[in-house]
Amino acid sequence: MGIEIVIDPSREETRVAVLEQQVLTELFIDRKRDRGIVGNVYKGRVVKVLPGMQAAFVDIGVERAAFLYVADIATEAGGPPPPVDAGDAPDVVEEAEGGNGAPKSDDEAEDDVTKATPRPRRIHRSIEELLREGQELVVQVTKDPIGTKGCRVTTYLSLPGRYLVFMPTVNHVGISRRIGDDSERARLREMITRLRQPGTGYIIRTVSEGTSEEEFRMDIEFLGRLWQTIGDEGQRASAPALLHADLDLSLRTVRDLLTHRVDRLTVGGRAECDRIRQFVSTYLPNLVNKVHLYAQDEPIFDRYGIEIEISKALGRRVWLKSGGYIVIEHTEALTVVDVNTGRFVGKRDLEETILKTNMEAAKEIAYQLRLRNIGGIIIIDFIDMEKEKNRERVFAALREALATDRARSNILRISDLGLVEMSRERVREDLLRVLCDACLYCEKRGYIRSATTVCYEIFREIRRSGTASEAGTVLVTVHPNVANLLFDEERDGVEALEREFNKRISIKADPHLHQEQYDLVLV
Repeated sequence: MGIEIVIDPSREETRVAVLEQQVLTELFIDRKRDRGIVGNVYKGRVVKVLPGMQAAFVDIGVERAAFLYVADIATEAGGPPPPVDAGDAPDVVEEAEGGNGAPKSDDEAEDDVTKATPRPRRIHRSIEELLREGQELVVQVTKDPIGTKGCRVTTYLSLPGRYLVFMPTVNHVGISRRIGDDSERARLREMITRLRQPGTGYIIRTVSEGTSEEEFRMDIEFLGRLWQTIGDEGQRASAPALLHADLDLSLRTVRDLLTHRVDRLTVGGRAECDRIRQFVSTYLPNLVNKVHLYAQDEPIFDRYGIEIEISKALGRRVWLKSGGYIVIEHTEALTVVDVNTGRFVGKRDLEETILKTNMEAAKEIAYQLRLRNIGGIIIIDFIDMEKEKNRERVFAALREALATDRARSNILRISDLGLVEMSRERVREDLLRVLCDACLYCEKRGYIRSATTVCYEIFREIRRSGTASEAGTVLVTVHPNVANLLFDEERDGVEALEREFNKRISIKADPHLHQEQYDLVLV
């Protein structure tokens, strides 16, 4: 089986897995309590203009103010920009994304209207000229909040349909480069140019190949009605207000992923399956036979082995088939990937063993970056190779493995230290942040002071306070790990302190204490 989509709906969350050749390649999670907002349209109010950053913060009614950069502001701060001749505008590399970090098929690899929307040719103006505090404007979210950062917004709005992406404020026609046939491109361009309203723009999506004029017309009418509804709501509402919310994850999956290249879409719930079938029957009737209900008792993600893969994707260490392994470490500023030979000892010589491990690791790293959705700065520490040609082979293997990744990346060649510096587009929160919380026990440091260190801190504290009182007993309350050490390996140190200060030291274990915490009481 080629590509299969598995949807696991529940009351709390919806999970979507994309399997290629029965291997989990992408995972999307939509939780009702913290649903993503990419693609949503808001009426917001400017709360702060930052000339030094040429940006502004906009209150759209969510927890943190949205970030609006000057390049994302239409000439009249939400109004239509100056006309751009569609004939002069190059075909877009990317099309429309489904919002909320929606999944996109390989055909839709470049479907991201938030990056594809052409910027009008105009004289650059400063943020102070375009916006003022208290001003109201209509914006669309292009990137969800990540970490401590608020969401990013733009005034260049785009509304994705099945075949087209409607850009009401941009005079432009673009076609996905995934449509390679020149005659088909010309047919689609001529058709949309004839059907569109002057001053508006459309991006023709990959799934439009072979589409009839009537299907285009229906998509245009639907998107036009949607835009009119948003405009009417914007007139009535006062900022901050939500004007339009994108489809939920299940229906976005159908809209953006379900194509003829997908062999099967399996849904683990009758009500959700019926809802999806109704949506497909309305908009994609020729694909309704690809939607199937999963009716077995075993949970659907267990049946497909997806739960195990999710658990593996949360681990630091990933084993390679050869016996080597990679270690993935997250920091505040970047992600570090370390490659090790592990149990792999090779057959001939060390250089060959290292080359084979690095080649295997390059493919696995590209897969893990995509599955875990790791973005930002990434440093890969390959095992040092002496031969330049081997370094080139590993670098080429990494680039080839990343070629199928829909997130854009920039890679620098392997340095003399064996390091690869790269950046990967951060579209949404990575899997670790979605499914895990930072460790509160270690106060998000990733480590704690050892029991031995805490023992010696206690000894120093006793020495500081031991002569300040004539009390005969020092009661020390500690974590059980520390208590065991004081009773056993460090017992000589405890007895030495008792003789030095002529006091009895009583040790009490309290499992409710943090390992680094302790309490000294003179009684």
